Amino acid sequence: MSLQKQNILLLGAGGRECTLAWKLQSSPLCGQLYIAPGNAGTSAYGTNLSLSVKDFDGIRKACIDLNIDIILPGPEDPLVAGIYDFVKNDPALQHIIVAGPSANGAQLEGSKAFSKKFMERQNIPTAAYREFTADNYAEGEAYITNHPTPVVIKADGLAAGKGVVIAATTEEALDAYRAMIQDRQFGDAGSRVVIEQFLDGIELSVFAFTDGTNYVLLPAAKDYKRIGEGDKGLNTGGMGAISPVPFADDSFMQKVIDRIVNPTVNGLRTEGIIYNGFIFFGLIKVGNDPWVIEYNCRMGDPETEVVMPRLQNDLVELILHMANGTLGTVQVQHSPLKAATVMMVSGGYPGDYARGKVMTGMDKVQGSTLFHAGTTMAGNDVVTSGGRVIAITSLGDTLADALAQSYANAAHIQYDGAYYRRDIGWEFLS
Repeated sequence: MSLQKQNILLLGAGGRECTLAWKLQSSPLCGQLYIAPGNAGTSAYGTNLSLSVKDFDGIRKACIDLNIDIILPGPEDPLVAGIYDFVKNDPALQHIIVAGPSANGAQLEGSKAFSKKFMERQNIPTAAYREFTADNYAEGEAYITNHPTPVVIKADGLAAGKGVVIAATTEEALDAYRAMIQDRQFGDAGSRVVIEQFLDGIELSVFAFTDGTNYVLLPAAKDYKRIGEGDKGLNTGGMGAISPVPFADDSFMQKVIDRIVNPTVNGLRTEGIIYNGFIFFGLIKVGNDPWVIEYNCRMGDPETEVVMPRLQNDLVELILHMANGTLGTVQVQHSPLKAATVMMVSGGYPGDYARGKVMTGMDKVQGSTLFHAGTTMAGNDVVTSGGRVIAITSLGDTLADALAQSYANAAHIQYDGAYYRRDIGWEFLS
């Protein structure tokens, strides 16, 4: 395995990418680190480039000009759009390691119908489902009308985390179905709709890093998606996360490995799907059994903000093992400490919100790590530029300790409209 310093291009601009930049930069194997486009926080760890994650021609030029050795795509968009295939089919780029799956592999996230059919073929536990399009629209209406509630309505394609409706009533389900297919609420992403059995349980996120044959498991996490305390209100991209997950003990995780992770990695290989990089398993514990709600083809956000601080291995070294097909030789180490992250968001999020609010108090933060999400620079000021603004991550001997540290520091950070949930991890605190 090459132990030379690697020049790395990290794609993305959120809290996940800030955390990955922090982790990559801590490696003695990290040479020059570039983040495209990055945010106000990523510039502390590398050089921000004014490039869109889907500007493949711009990425190509940057890779050549900057002698890039590794590309790590943070979000799903460049993976589903085929950044792996673009690089590997270009003679000037094909030597570059891409830590992410092919476009075909990224369909695990890019198409709900694709992932459901894959799970069926591989006998992986997931909710019963049917899929419908405009061509059999009336059949879908009849199916919903006869389906017990609650029922889950999902846009097939990428809808920025907003394409899933858990409908409590038949009328609500029919409205969501109509909005996706007839009203094109999510454009082409909703031209195919998956209607799914509702599973009642508690959710968690499990992450594997694979070379296509072998894999290592990263720390598991639980995120909190609702805007309101007590898990009420609208869904968001995530208001906080904890790791480890108290109920995911050794016996439960062995079921996850045997029933879900092994069949997924083996299935991808036997079906000839090129898949290197992260597999995110969105799971639900029903009784004592794990079921798959969804796959993602990248790390989660804000889960990354608690997973990477607890991963004691060198991430650059793991990527080099991935490229060499030697992840099977790696012993992965998880910190025994508990991690908690609290996400501060803009007023009005996940609805309409203002940008450009000046942020202060970050210099007063002690004992936590700040991972910027929706921030940018305006002159010498850090200002808000997104709905989810900044994540405050702490480690502690107990979950309560870690949360207390993050909340103490959240009180220091000020900007107009600042909001955060004060009950992250609530169900695990006595």
